[in-house]
Amino acid sequence: MTYLKRKRKKRDVFTLQEFGWISKVYVNRPEVVRHAEHIKKWRTVKGNWQAAWLLKAVTCIDLTTLSGDDTPSSIHRLCYKAKHPIREDLLKALDMHDKGITVGAVCVYPARVTDAVNALKAAGCNIPVASVAAGFPSGQTALEIKLAEIKLAVQYGAREIDIVISRALVLTGQWEGLYEEIRQCREACGEAHMKTILSTGELGSLANVYKASMIAMMAGSDFIKTSTGKEVENATFPVGVVMMRAIKEFYWQTGYKVGFKPAGGIRMAQEAITWLMLVKEELGVEWLTPELFRLGASSLLEDIEKQIFYLVTGSYPLQHDLAMA
Repeated sequence: MTYLKRKRKKRDVFTLQEFGWISKVYVNRPEVVRHAEHIKKWRTVKGNWQAAWLLKAVTCIDLTTLSGDDTPSSIHRLCYKAKHPIREDLLKALDMHDKGITVGAVCVYPARVTDAVNALKAAGCNIPVASVAAGFPSGQTALEIKLAEIKLAVQYGAREIDIVISRALVLTGQWEGLYEEIRQCREACGEAHMKTILSTGELGSLANVYKASMIAMMAGSDFIKTSTGKEVENATFPVGVVMMRAIKEFYWQTGYKVGFKPAGGIRMAQEAITWLMLVKEELGVEWLTPELFRLGASSLLEDIEKQIFYLVTGSYPLQHDLAMA
């Protein structure tokens, strides 16, 4: 493929030489689905190996609250949990208490960014604050408003921005328009990292997922993300496989590593481990870092801590044994 050309060095953005390649994209859906069914049957790890995978998952979580009733006090509690995701005595039992384990980021609405930044600063930690923006979750907002919202979130202190694309541009085949929209969002982010939410459950086909993934990366995305968490269908393994194959192709063509973030519906510890294993199989160990892999979740951490409690004590915790976020 010869459709990529590096435009600038500091913040990699690529121009599209032509859009003809888009019509040639084909995804073998039955084979992808078959592979996804195989993934679901992978054996789970046990004992210390399970603990290691679970703690790795913790470091990759974007601990998220996107509720209409978020307040400064609830954000403060979330940030405390972000810094102390696993009970100290449990970490000591695993000899991991001095490893500085925290979540990957705290993700909130733009209006709550300042609360999160202040809470994390007061806690003395450097966990980045991520903010959804650009008309989240529907994307049905004028581009000028999307860009203004991004700039405000960055101004408030967000170091990562999770934007949403206009799904209509994909569904109507306006690929140049999609590229330009994402490129302008990238510029509005400045030095903040940008995660582009594709809302894959609303794109109509796996071929569209692949196309949107490639264009998002060409336009300068640091991460591509499956879902907002508000769709009927969120992160699924078939979609994950297609997006990771696009990331791999983009890396082969450009040498540029783009991160991957499944989000929405990931609530159980075993699901998190399966996603980690899938990333390892598709992209390699070097992607298993918070810089290149995140899990978007609001309740996942609770189940991970329960599983670690069981591994350490041999019994599951009672309701009062673990702190609420």
